[in-house]
Amino acid sequence: MKVLGIIPARYASTRFPGKPLVDIGGKSMIQRVYEQSKKCVSISEVIVATDDDRIFEHVHAFGGKAVMTSSEHQSGTDRCAEVALLHPEYDVIINIQGDEPYIDPEQLTKVAACFTDPETQLATLIKKILTDNELHNVNSPKVIINRFAEAIYFSRSPLPHIRGQQTADWLQHFTYFKHIGVYGYRADILQQITKLPISSLEKAESLEQLRWIENGYRIKVAETELETHAIDTPEDLLKLKV
Repeated sequence: MKVLGIIPARYASTRFPGKPLVDIGGKSMIQRVYEQSKKCVSISEVIVATDDDRIFEHVHAFGGKAVMTSSEHQSGTDRCAEVALLHPEYDVIINIQGDEPYIDPEQLTKVAACFTDPETQLATLIKKILTDNELHNVNSPKVIINRFAEAIYFSRSPLPHIRGQQTADWLQHFTYFKHIGVYGYRADILQQITKLPISSLEKAESLEQLRWIENGYRIKVAETELETHAIDTPEDLLKLKV
């Protein structure tokens, strides 16, 4: 099984323009993500997928691989699909978030391992929620899984609702999981899901993975105990210990 890691990277960002090129301890964010991804022994190759010349040239300058993609893509999944078409020799594609400079290679290995099961179509990571703040944070999607370790729903709301209990006590009565946004796709499935129209559930929650579930695709989940540290705003940089 050959696995290709793709890091979608846009220059334009409402909350943080130029985010991939921001300096973090002497290296750009995109370089740090790239170097961490290359440490994953399960991934054969890593490519940055961008629509910006500055990012493209920067990646090549530090010795990485980059591909220019359409500026019309609505999501990182769409950008991954374009690059995957150029590399039909790969069986599995892993979509690596370009704003997590210290992503642990072990997390990528867990996603790749899901595809040792030939029935796996899509895969992602989950992590136990430990605090009330995490549970009720609408910017941290939650995921409900079945007994086959498959995601059956994602929501910005804490689900399920624990009837008869105060919300402050919900964590004592149910094991909740949050979604860690690393995706794996079987190569043929990736091309299929990017052709699907936006679904009603996706519109409601603003979570693209609901489109896949609503159309009958199965998402395998792997649990991680490692935390991720995404950089969404300039203020998030201050939280990093470089």
